[in-house]
Amino acid sequence: MLVLGFESSCDETGVALVQSDGTQLPRLLAHALHSQVRMHADYGGVVPELASRDHIRRALPLAEAVLREAGRSVAEVDVVAYTRGPGLAGALLVGAGVACALGAALDKPVLGVHHLEGHLLSPFMSADPPEFPFVVLLVSGGHTQLMRVDGVGRYAMLGETIDDAAGEAFDKSAKLLGLGYPGGPALARLAEQGDAKAFALPRPLLHSGDLDFSFAGLKTAVLTQAKKLGQALPERSADLAASTQAAIVDVLVRKSLAALKESGLQRLVVAGGVGANRELRAQLDAACAKRRVRVHYPELALCTDNGAMIAMAAAMRMQAGVQQAERRYAFDVKPRWPLDAPV
Repeated sequence: MLVLGFESSCDETGVALVQSDGTQLPRLLAHALHSQVRMHADYGGVVPELASRDHIRRALPLAEAVLREAGRSVAEVDVVAYTRGPGLAGALLVGAGVACALGAALDKPVLGVHHLEGHLLSPFMSADPPEFPFVVLLVSGGHTQLMRVDGVGRYAMLGETIDDAAGEAFDKSAKLLGLGYPGGPALARLAEQGDAKAFALPRPLLHSGDLDFSFAGLKTAVLTQAKKLGQALPERSADLAASTQAAIVDVLVRKSLAALKESGLQRLVVAGGVGANRELRAQLDAACAKRRVRVHYPELALCTDNGAMIAMAAAMRMQAGVQQAERRYAFDVKPRWPLDAPV
């Protein structure tokens, strides 16, 4: 079975082709991605209307490139998958519309996929795929969650952010420091030149006794410190960036370890764009090694939004018998869609 997947939830257009034989893990054959970072950089963030229009331009050419790379024809595709939510409504509608129109034209079934489930299952495409059950730390731009995963579609929420997500804390702090868009990677690069102990920034909810997160207070603390520095901010920006990153990473690592202890599991999966952060990976690797816990990540190229994770999630859901693709081409999207909510 060949699954063609479309991702268009925000500012990246991704298309991929995955093959599943029904017994082993589905295999990624080819994928292509177009990032809109340059287009949105002038605005300091994603402009939804521009994002939607660019998805329209990119989706089919990327699909053609993926099929060409895989050496397959569009007629060989068995299922067309797409991101149904969460995300920007207009951007989601483009991917859903393209996928359902293509499915109708080919008389092939379609399947809408949860964006976060795509991230959650993306480590199964790595050279070291995990095994169920495990605890997952989902850290993407707008989401920070800890979940227990017992199988495909079997997710139990352990903790989540009550305000800003870790990715938002990176991006907003970067903006306060006058860094470019996207802010998170820019702050991480600057942090490599700074002293992580230079400023004593708060670790919100670190001792709350639960597994929830809160990063809004950290952003306020960074703003306060930046104002205190005043004219000295440019020469101390690397130290403030390093201290900010250290605070975020510290909370993520310690909450993840607490989730492992609470669940009694010995396997951790990290997924989402923030999962590419080098400092987070280094600290998680060290902490998990001490506790003899296995930790798994997606390949770096598959940490951010991409079509491969959508095609993979669709294939795994069908293979597990959790959901089947259907020849229903009237579609809806879910800009807000909790991962543990019914499909």
